[in-house]
Amino acid sequence: MRESTSTRNSKGLNVTTDSNLERLLRAGKFVVTAELGPPNTADRTVVEKKASLLKGYADAINVTDCQTSVVRMSSIAAAVMLMEARLEPVVQMTCRDRNRIGMQSDILGAAALGVKNLLCLTGDHPKFGDHPGAKPVFDLDSVQLLHMVKTMRDEKRLQSGTEIAVEPRLFLGAAENPFAGSIDVRARRLAKKIAAGAQFFQTQIVYNVDRFAEWMKAVRDLGLHEKAFIIAGVSPLKSLGMARYMQKNVPGMDVPDEIIARMKEKKSKEEGIQICLDIIEQVRQIDGIAGVHIMAIAWEEAVPEIVERSGLLPRPTP
Repeated sequence: MRESTSTRNSKGLNVTTDSNLERLLRAGKFVVTAELGPPNTADRTVVEKKASLLKGYADAINVTDCQTSVVRMSSIAAAVMLMEARLEPVVQMTCRDRNRIGMQSDILGAAALGVKNLLCLTGDHPKFGDHPGAKPVFDLDSVQLLHMVKTMRDEKRLQSGTEIAVEPRLFLGAAENPFAGSIDVRARRLAKKIAAGAQFFQTQIVYNVDRFAEWMKAVRDLGLHEKAFIIAGVSPLKSLGMARYMQKNVPGMDVPDEIIARMKEKKSKEEGIQICLDIIEQVRQIDGIAGVHIMAIAWEEAVPEIVERSGLLPRPTP
């Protein structure tokens, strides 16, 4: 496998956990992460089937936390099922549904169950989901959540100051959107999250590679690629309708007209996969990129093909 130019960016970062994802990143490997959305049912076989599709094709698998404010199986419960299948989960935790007491409780529980990676998110407002009348919590935002977990891990104390005997050894991640507003502002927001405790980032889906490259230049100018690992988000388009919907209706999504034109000309899932492959090849050339995060939304079956055709097999060992 050809190594990315980002593989040298591990200096000055201390190993904090026995997370396989962390070990691979610090060893300078170009990582692949994928995403698994738990079902809106108590049927564990749904999780097990999706996990079997991803096994061997991703170094770690994000488990979403009631994505888009729609009720789903607990991300921590689904993560345990992944570990039972000998896969490494990245548990997503949003601030939408829990106050700081509930979040700290879940963090301790997840760590006790063997979770090694946590992605801290603010979360979508409930008005966008299937319970629009639900009362949002937002006791903390993602930056405050990062700081709280870092304190639990590194100082062995809760936010209240209470000491804890066994700390949650978690590799801490955050999301970032290079396409929402000013490039400089978004780069500075990355710095803010790093200061709070973020060690790796998974970005919004990249379709506008030129804009993404500009943001990465701003990130490098601030030296942030040397302080945290940046994993570029990619996603295959299932249809022209999906591409148009993302372009017009998803806030913070940048889908260039040329992508729409390609999907309009071919009108096939294969073209959607090819676009994803092309973007992966382009982002691998950008200095500071440590991997790709494949978000095949309700299309986990596409991940093995994307990873194989991208030349990202076999997956490395640390």
